[in-house]
Amino acid sequence: MAQVDRGADRRAAGPRILVVEDDPTVAQVVSGYLQRSGYTPVLAPDGATGLELARRMAPDLVVLDVMLPGLDGIQICRELRAASQVPIIMVTSLGQEEDRVRGLEVGADDYLTKPFSPRELVLRVRSVLRRTNAMPPVRSDGMLRAGDLVVDRSARVVSKAGRELAMTVKEFELLVYLIRNAGRVVRRDELMREVWSHDFGDASTVTVHVRRVREKIEDNPSRPMLLKTVWGVGYRFDLPEAGAHG
Repeated sequence: MAQVDRGADRRAAGPRILVVEDDPTVAQVVSGYLQRSGYTPVLAPDGATGLELARRMAPDLVVLDVMLPGLDGIQICRELRAASQVPIIMVTSLGQEEDRVRGLEVGADDYLTKPFSPRELVLRVRSVLRRTNAMPPVRSDGMLRAGDLVVDRSARVVSKAGRELAMTVKEFELLVYLIRNAGRVVRRDELMREVWSHDFGDASTVTVHVRRVREKIEDNPSRPMLLKTVWGVGYRFDLPEAGAHG
């Protein structure tokens, strides 16, 4: 059964954070930290409840454990991504690198490894929401163009040959950063710092997100013409002759 801290109801409600976690101790600790940081936590003890709540309440962000009874976090993430771009932070067990990569591949924006500091989780939540809500005003220079690829930063919409592409928050920010640094090799640690706001982290986070972006923007992802890997260094976005604006 879902739980909402009643104390939060008496205050101005902050962004709603859905925490899908079957360990009641972890869930309560996380809830307390989120509440004290100005968020409205909603707890779901299993995958089925979490998926139902995510669809019904449209949370501002989901904290999703991978190992859950019934539906696991990977399945839930896949289901949510089929219909929503809500930011998702996955929580995995220490050493479960395969789960981390799978979570990123199906659309998670970030991940934490258990055991984790609740303060670190709050910082990750704040970072993701800050970028999600940083909607710039509509301006004539709010467009980035690379051939038939158009990025509208104001509306946070990406289209290719007139067809809108479904992009998660991090995919959008990653693409914008690469285009704005077109022609320059961008290192993975720079992307981790500038896009994820982390001074350190697993390189697989960047690698998987780059692969996901490439699959969406390239005509042939196996032979990319725009987003290229510079082996051992990082990535470079090459502009077609049409150039880029903004």
